[in-house]
Amino acid sequence: MPRRLHLNAFLMSVGHHEASWRLPESDPYASWDVKHFQNLARIAERGKLDSVFFADSPVLQGDPGRRPAGKLEPTVLLTALAAVTERIGLIATASTSYNEPYNLARRFASVDHVSGGRAGWNIVTTAGADAARNFGLDDVPAHRDRYERAAEFVEVTTKLWDSWTDDAVIADKAAGVHADAAKVRPINHRGRWFRVDGPLNVPRSPQGWPLLVQAGSSEDGRQFAARYAEAVFTAQQTLAEAQDFYADLKQRAAALGRDPDHIKILPGIVPVIAATEAEAQELDAELERLISPEYARRQLAERFQLDPADLPLDEPLPENLPTEDEIEGAKSRFTLIVDLARRENLTVRQLIGRLGGGRGHRTFAGTPEQVADTIEDWFHSGAADGFNIMPAVLPSGLTTFVDHVVPILQTRGLFRTDYEGTTLRDHYGLPRPVNSLELTTV
Repeated sequence: MPRRLHLNAFLMSVGHHEASWRLPESDPYASWDVKHFQNLARIAERGKLDSVFFADSPVLQGDPGRRPAGKLEPTVLLTALAAVTERIGLIATASTSYNEPYNLARRFASVDHVSGGRAGWNIVTTAGADAARNFGLDDVPAHRDRYERAAEFVEVTTKLWDSWTDDAVIADKAAGVHADAAKVRPINHRGRWFRVDGPLNVPRSPQGWPLLVQAGSSEDGRQFAARYAEAVFTAQQTLAEAQDFYADLKQRAAALGRDPDHIKILPGIVPVIAATEAEAQELDAELERLISPEYARRQLAERFQLDPADLPLDEPLPENLPTEDEIEGAKSRFTLIVDLARRENLTVRQLIGRLGGGRGHRTFAGTPEQVADTIEDWFHSGAADGFNIMPAVLPSGLTTFVDHVVPILQTRGLFRTDYEGTTLRDHYGLPRPVNSLELTTV
């Protein structure tokens, strides 16, 4: 079978652009309206997309006085989307720094059962002292510690998902035996970060494990992804950078004994689409005009660990920025933003405009054909297995992509015309995991 694209719709409020909520078409209350997200999921399913995805953080992000900042807890939201869709995958973010493996394993196994095998977990370690202070900590744990905890967290979670064999439930009414108790086993995990007896109180789910997704691109993030991730959401600004990241991650996966094709790499793209290139650029310019530069400058200064006064709007970034090693937050995104500003000699104001659409993800304004050309070029150039589609405005941007870009990709033989399987793993062409605890008892 020829290689096919994988397309995920990254859904955020009324769009990824900083100012999307200010457009006349936008509903400023949509961030907590389940019907809004159910409509988006149905649009994405109409386009036969692999999945929809929700980011999350255990902290109020941004200034709620300037833009919609509240959001629904995503695993709860996924159950509402499962009820109104049939095939599309459902992926939610959950932090390994501010959860416990047992609760999270139960939550995602439950979503996988509720959806009939369509759940995915985006594994994040969560940067930022503001999140730490919501959980009784004075500051964010060190970057390396967060990833070490995350690795053990995933190992415990997958053991819990495997604590029931696939055939444990017998449901023999005549004999009065519902499950073979010998096939429901404790995991008895003892590690640096966690002590968990198990077993889970949910039988093994339709996919065995929900799809494992990861989004960090630092050195620690890459090694974590190579070991555990089955899909990787990444931010890459240029084709060459994307090719380097793609090759590096595939090589790391192979070095760990994994099939490189079992880790799907999906760069983010923020398409602003219209019938003509001029119309698309005008919409992009309108969104940029609606950005509050002072608010955006404060956000940028916080990322750089600077005072906003150190970032004059009409001057380039200062030379005395901290190094990546001095950043305990999102290291790879810090480097991407600095490289973008230096490479294109952008002023702070211009950089704010470039980041307003996708916070470092690649933005692109053009016609459906131009968007399809860009996707095809990266796909065939060893830069991507697919894309994380991040509409600047919702729902219109997603509708335009589904109705006008997807058909072009289908005509070119790059994307499915219908779903060929029922689970999220089916959509991504990934195997169902063998039960790890069964292997240890053979």
